[in-house]
Amino acid sequence: MRAGAVHAAMRALPGADLDEIVPGTALVLAPHADDESLGCGGLIAEACARGRPPLVVVATDGVGSHPNSPAYPPARLRATREAETLAAVACLGLAPERVAFLRLPDTAAPAAGPNFELAVQSLSALARAFGCDGVLATWEHDPHGDHLACWRIAERLAAQDGMPLLAYPVWGWVIPPEQEIACAAPRGVQLAIGPHLEAKGRAIAAHRSQYGGLVVDDPDGFQLPPELLDAFRQPFETFLAP
Repeated sequence: MRAGAVHAAMRALPGADLDEIVPGTALVLAPHADDESLGCGGLIAEACARGRPPLVVVATDGVGSHPNSPAYPPARLRATREAETLAAVACLGLAPERVAFLRLPDTAAPAAGPNFELAVQSLSALARAFGCDGVLATWEHDPHGDHLACWRIAERLAAQDGMPLLAYPVWGWVIPPEQEIACAAPRGVQLAIGPHLEAKGRAIAAHRSQYGGLVVDDPDGFQLPPELLDAFRQPFETFLAP
């Protein structure tokens, strides 16, 4: 299907209540610090409002966003991005003890091999410790290797531990409309997040190293593009069946 048709189909998916998406405690797997706010910020806020906060796990260490910054060498950039994550989820009502960081290599998250297996087992232990009932991970058609790797990790976790699995698109929303995507018509649901849009916006803005010009000494450093930010100002979030 062409991406434009996929986007239209995703925007036309039926609405669902949070209980239909994750009946208990969600495990939100984010490839990078900021993906949790972009793709699941409204769901996190709604779950917290209902008294069943999710577990957010950030997979990579985040140091690939500004690799040439003298002011933010890897250790400082990693600490900055983790602190931004805690500030972001606080905007959504989530306590810091419900956030974990796997610190896999940014831009090189494993999709197979020994480190992949270690990541699956680390997630499995976290899911048991926090009583998670379902997994949300980035869409396998997001055009980013770390997003695909996280989908593969979540697939293995869900199959191994018998948990439901849904995908949330991030970069998939900005695939050019004419580009072909090797997928069938998407199936899934939308969660209305109107009451949480303002909080979601604050959470996204908390990721200042990605959105806000915090790191200014790496001209090739990453910044969230306006078209991606625009995609997440819509009053719903999308969750796709595998």
